[in-house]
Amino acid sequence: MASDDVPSLSPSPASPMAKSRVDVFWHEGMLRHDAVEGVFDTGHDPGFLDVLEKHPENADRVRNMLSILRRGPIAPHVNWFTGRPAIVSELLMFHTSEYIDELVEADKSGERREIAAGTFMSPGSWEAALLAAGTTLSAMQHILDCHGKVAYALVRPPGHHSQPSQADGYCFLNNAALAVKLALNSGSCSRVAVIDIDVHYGNGTAEGFYSSDEVLTVSLHMNHGSWGSSHPQKGSIDELGEDLGLGYNLNVPLPNGTGDRGYEYAMTELVVPAVRRFGPDMVVLVVGQDSSAFDPNGRQSLTMNGYRRIGQIIRGVAEEHSHGRLLMVQEGGYHVTYAAYCLHAMLEGVLMIPEPHLSDPIAYYPEEEAIAVAAVESIKRYHSEFVPSLRGT
Repeated sequence: MASDDVPSLSPSPASPMAKSRVDVFWHEGMLRHDAVEGVFDTGHDPGFLDVLEKHPENADRVRNMLSILRRGPIAPHVNWFTGRPAIVSELLMFHTSEYIDELVEADKSGERREIAAGTFMSPGSWEAALLAAGTTLSAMQHILDCHGKVAYALVRPPGHHSQPSQADGYCFLNNAALAVKLALNSGSCSRVAVIDIDVHYGNGTAEGFYSSDEVLTVSLHMNHGSWGSSHPQKGSIDELGEDLGLGYNLNVPLPNGTGDRGYEYAMTELVVPAVRRFGPDMVVLVVGQDSSAFDPNGRQSLTMNGYRRIGQIIRGVAEEHSHGRLLMVQEGGYHVTYAAYCLHAMLEGVLMIPEPHLSDPIAYYPEEEAIAVAAVESIKRYHSEFVPSLRGT
């Protein structure tokens, strides 16, 4: 199903891409965020369960991502850099001062608070959030300063649901959006493409750039709709942006169980053509492994092969449009083991490693892409009719 319009994805062993590296930015302080125990993400103890589970966004999931990159097969391709906390003036590039003041006051209280549904601030959470934002900014600055072309911000708490003026979906500060603002303010980037493959709609990022024609936001997510006051956006195909930004917010809500082949079809038929028309100076991949087959927070059935293929496609897009400049920012991914395996596979794709270095512990997961293909074709027809830059595609 791959389109003939996709950039070349099979470099020879002598190709610079085949010998590439990924610069990973990380700080241990992000492990201090404690998102509570309870029934799934509620923090609720019903009183009749002997074992309460950790909140899905817990430190263990990131510890495994960290360790698989340090000790796994692609470790020789990884360069490590230490992150740092963001300062308030940097946060104001995207967030309102009133919202930042609210977070600072919540932290000063020293009490555990639920600041949005399922989103808990505990002692240490604000420090971790500042480190996540600052570490992502450091990764973007690293690329802008020409110290490397491919960087990955391994950060938590996640950020893509955080809107300019409110928290949402385990997110306090929008790490990726802050990095986009930094790139636009740098003078070396006038157009940034953000491709979000987390299983949930990247509503916060979309909200922040909804009226901008400088940022193309594309979100592939399961069709979950709005989930309350903190997440009013639906993630539907008619949320296209407004004013100057009309046509620069593209949503690709995919049926549950879409799987590897369905995601590849969506990438080649919708994402690649949209990015090509936009012509970005920088590509930002917002990464969530919660689209995987066994994630407790999603139902999209991607396997390691699917993530590897997405990595290949995104690297090809960056090579074609942004001189190879690619920032990846970690978001969701809540199966403590499989999320790390899927991250490894995606980076294999980004690094253009010809053969998988790790076998998939799932081995085989049945999928039927016909429903996903029909959904993608329907979205494509809608874009062709209502998105000016994509008319006639």
